[in-house]
Parts: sequence; C-alpha cells; structure tokens
Amino acid sequence: MLDLQDIKRLYFIGIGGIGMSAIARYFLQRGVEVHGYDRTSTELTRALEAEGMQVHYDEDVNKIPAGVDLVVYTPAVPTSHAEYQYFLTQGTPIKKRAEVLGIISRGMKTVAIAGTHGKTTTSSLTAHLLRSTGVDCTAFLGGIARNFESNYVLGSSEWVVVEADEFDRSFLHLHPDIASIMSMDADHLDIYGDAETLLNTGFKAFAKQIKPGGTLWLQHNLTTHFDATTAYRSFGVEGGDYQAHNIRVEKGYFVFDYLSPEREIKGLRMPLPGRHNIENATVAMSIALQLGASDEALRDGLEAFRGVKRRFEIIHRDEEVAFFDDYAHHPTELNAAIGAARELFPAARITGVFQPHLYSRTRDFAEGFAEALDGLDEIYLLDIYPARELPIPGVSSEMLVKLMRNPNVHLITKAELLPALQKNKPEVLLTLGAGDIDTLVEPIGNWLKSLKPEKV
Repeated sequence: MLDLQDIKRLYFIGIGGIGMSAIARYFLQRGVEVHGYDRTSTELTRALEAEGMQVHYDEDVNKIPAGVDLVVYTPAVPTSHAEYQYFLTQGTPIKKRAEVLGIISRGMKTVAIAGTHGKTTTSSLTAHLLRSTGVDCTAFLGGIARNFESNYVLGSSEWVVVEADEFDRSFLHLHPDIASIMSMDADHLDIYGDAETLLNTGFKAFAKQIKPGGTLWLQHNLTTHFDATTAYRSFGVEGGDYQAHNIRVEKGYFVFDYLSPEREIKGLRMPLPGRHNIENATVAMSIALQLGASDEALRDGLEAFRGVKRRFEIIHRDEEVAFFDDYAHHPTELNAAIGAARELFPAARITGVFQPHLYSRTRDFAEGFAEALDGLDEIYLLDIYPARELPIPGVSSEMLVKLMRNPNVHLITKAELLPALQKNKPEVLLTLGAGDIDTLVEPIGNWLKSLKPEKV
C-alpha cells in the first residue's frame, strides 16, 4: 500500500484540473515538491505556480524532473500521452486522482457529496457551514469556493469534506462516514453506457461504500430507486423528512424555513438564487446539524456563504444589466440556471451564451439541450468544446439549432461574441458551459463595467 509519508517529489499529468489541483495543493502544504503538466496556462495553473509548484505546458518528457516518487493523472488525459507512457516505461508508480483522494481520506472521517448536479455547491457549502459552526474540516472541492478562494481547505479536525465524482466511477474509491446523493440524472454515458448501469454500478455501488453505522442522505425523489435494505434520510424542497418549505423572495433574496423531525428554523436567507440551491442548502444544513451545529450559528453561516466560482456567479450587476456565469453543461443544469434567472428577473429579456461540452454529451442529450435553451429569450450558441474527445460525425452545435423552436438563436464564434453583445445589449446575460467559455467572462464583464459603474 502507498505510504503518503514517503513521497518527496510528486508529478501531476493534468495538474490544472479542478480536482487534480486540490490534491496538488494538499501535498504542497505538506512540504512535498510538486511538478506537473497541463495543456494550457489558465488562471488556476498560474495560481499553482505562484504557490510554488513547477508547471509546464508542452507534452515533453525532457521537462520531467528526475526522482519522481508518484505520478497522479486524470482519466481526462489519454493513456497515449507521451509523459504517461514515459512514466510507464520507467516503472514509476502511477495512480488516478480518485485513488489518491481515497488514500488521503481513508484515515479521516469523511463527508462525501455525490450527484450528477449540485455536488460542487453542496460540498462547498457543507465545508463552509461546518467550519462556521465549530468543525474545522479539511475539504477537497470541485470548484473555487469564494469563502476560501480555493478548491482545497486545510483543517485541523478529523473530518474531511470531499466532492464524490461519478465520472470514471471515481467515487468508488471513497468510504465515507456521511454521504449525500443529490441527483442521479443520466450523464457520462461514454463511461456507463446507459442510465441503468449508471444507477447500479455507480450510485447504488457508492451507497454501499458507506462505513457501518454511517449516514446516507438521499434527495427525496431518488428514494424509490433504493430498497428497504438501504438505510437513509431523505431531504428536499417541499419533500423529504428534512426539508425546505415556505419559500419566498424578500428584498431580492430567497428565504425559506427548515423543517425536520427534530426542529424548525424559520426565516433562513439563502444568498444564492434558485430552488436548486435551497435544496443544496437543506442537506448541507442537515449534515452540519448532525455534527452538532447550533441553529443560530447555522443561520449566520448560511447568510455568509458567497458561493462557488462559475456557479451562477454574479459578474456584474447595475440598474440596467445583470451578468451571471454558470458551469451548466447538462440540460438539468441549464434549466436550473435559466429558471433561477427567471425567478429573479421575471420581466427581463434573458440572453444566454452556451458552449456545449463533449460531442458524446451533446449527442446523448441533444433534445434536452434544445428544450432547455428554448427557455431563453435569445441564445448565442458556440461550437462544441471537445475536451478529451474526437469529433463525432453529424454532431455539432448546428444540430441543436435544428431541434430548437426559439427563432432568436445565433451560431457564433468566440471572436464574434463580444461585438454581437455590444450591438444587441442584453438585460440579463448568462454565460453557460464547462469548456473554455470562461475565457470570455472577463472581457464581457469589463465591457459592461465600462458602460456604467457597478451597483453598490
């Protein structure tokens, strides 16, 4: 078995990934020398370099340092990668990111947040609430939590919060004390093949990984997929044993009451918009209460939550325009983001910029994407971001346009987008997608800020 104490020099293939970089930060804080490769320089990789890691951007084995004790790689990088093959021939120990996270968490008490949607915000909020209410937990997150300005948080207690990723069955390396399953929509069918296999060999298998005496929190609509042999606590919005109800909007904020078999907490203010975020808060609060949080500390902690970068993140807002950026890359996530914008701005014209992510996902959920995007008043559609995939014949953004009923849809390149927005100034703008659409956020935000000072 790998002994993490023996590692002096570590190498990451794909160090700029959000999950990879969290683990890299963990080792760096433990005094390990960290090196890595990524395809492109990003804000995150530059931050890693500023923290003291050595990162290069060429697939070049000559840039690999001598004496690497362990290689960590992400399945998003093909095994044909020159550096992966180099380490293979050298006999250097190589492990997937998920395996290493499993080893790290093995000696700790673990809270694992799973689900095809909601896990990043929920794990970030859970870590924030625990730390706000007396549990100084460590956390490995799938996004940059604004309260920490990082995807990794070092704590001093025995508890760790981790985002449990279903991609490549990564979460089966975890053995949590407390786990939550937020959603189980079909996704990653390039890995699982079909929704039934995702359910059985993915989420149900994950539920069986919980330690004896541990707790499984299930979104209440998912309970029908589990039989009487699975012990769980259900949660949700207007449903489940632990629930949010009496949801309303007061002074521009969502407000709700929390109800459980043990207590009722009234008038909780949720800083993030959307009912999906209230559901995320419901299970995060329930876990914090399970670990001893007081009602008032929980209320204060919830109000202080600043969200996660690229999860309905407010980029700019003044009296005339509001601009939000969201990581949504599945029809369910698009519906949640667009629905949240509609609730906040019921009378406004809502414009969306969407970059589909992966050819296989676009093919598998084409009708769902088209239906979700039809919920916008105007849509600018970018080319598919391929990530780890090669093109699939017949699969393109134009395919989605043909399925849409919305007459106000424009196929556009990234270079053409800003001039188009400047010509047709939006009232509410959403940038949506998991590819490199985030590189457009800063120039759009700077343009909007140049028009009028931001609302204070």
